[in-house]
Amino acid sequence: MELRTLRYFVAVAQELNITRAAEKLNMSQPPLSNQIKGLEEELGTTLFIRGKRHLQLTPEGSMLLRRAQQILELADKTKTEFDALGEGLSGTLYLGLIEGRAPYLAARYIAGFREEFPLVRFSLWNGSSDDVLDRLQKGLVDIALIAAPYDSEHLTGLYVGSEPWVAILSRDHPLAQTEGPEIPLSALVGQPLIVPSRKSRLEGIRRWFGEIGAEPDCLCETSNYIDAVALSEQNAGVSIFPQTTYTPNPLTVSKVITGPMKKIEYFLIRRRDDRPTELVQAFIDYVRDFLEEDLIHSERFRVRGTEYVIPEGTDEL
Repeated sequence: MELRTLRYFVAVAQELNITRAAEKLNMSQPPLSNQIKGLEEELGTTLFIRGKRHLQLTPEGSMLLRRAQQILELADKTKTEFDALGEGLSGTLYLGLIEGRAPYLAARYIAGFREEFPLVRFSLWNGSSDDVLDRLQKGLVDIALIAAPYDSEHLTGLYVGSEPWVAILSRDHPLAQTEGPEIPLSALVGQPLIVPSRKSRLEGIRRWFGEIGAEPDCLCETSNYIDAVALSEQNAGVSIFPQTTYTPNPLTVSKVITGPMKKIEYFLIRRRDDRPTELVQAFIDYVRDFLEEDLIHSERFRVRGTEYVIPEGTDEL
């Protein structure tokens, strides 16, 4: 399969119409139809169900669309890296970020890094931990900022920070009216809970409740922090998620869960067996220096609000 043929296929799969796809590709319809037929013959399968006015992807076509998009994205990334050679430290850094606090941490690193290396550009991809890890393993991102745990056998990481787990409540919820920034875990027993869908998180939350002799009432599982906030806004339940500092929401209240408190740790990771490019290594070195010099609390990078100080000895969830 040639990259050009895959680009033709993706265009047709997105438009589901040969005429529109040909217009998008600035080519005539017959050669495009021949390319698709040739691809089907090469693969020995039917990629489209052909109707009178539109096309429909077969299961095989849907699978090829996912693979083709990944292959083309990786090819474009490789070309960009080669184009940047010889220009000093430049090019594009592909960074995967989990939702929540990771974008805020990465924003500080990027802001400082670009002051030293103004020719560098960034491509950010945001998703759940499992999605980000999948893209890292496939080489679609160079490095990723995720929450532990991760596969330390195949990945290597730099610790970049931690935060406590919190209860996200509708401002009208009775528990939101209690005084202080904290709430005991026991107060959440019997409450309908919105929790992260990652298997390790679910198991950790069940063990956490088990420490006080209770079971969590999990109403909803989601990998998306924004979904959790939206559900809490409408008082559908109480969300248990890592604290995401610097994202104020007038419709919700966040309280750090105590009795016992738990924390989550963040790491900047890359594939262990891959030799990092000069750009990737320079970024990792910058982040390491950033942390060692504690620039996060400097005037340059300080943000509004006060970070919650996690007591020493707090266990990770």
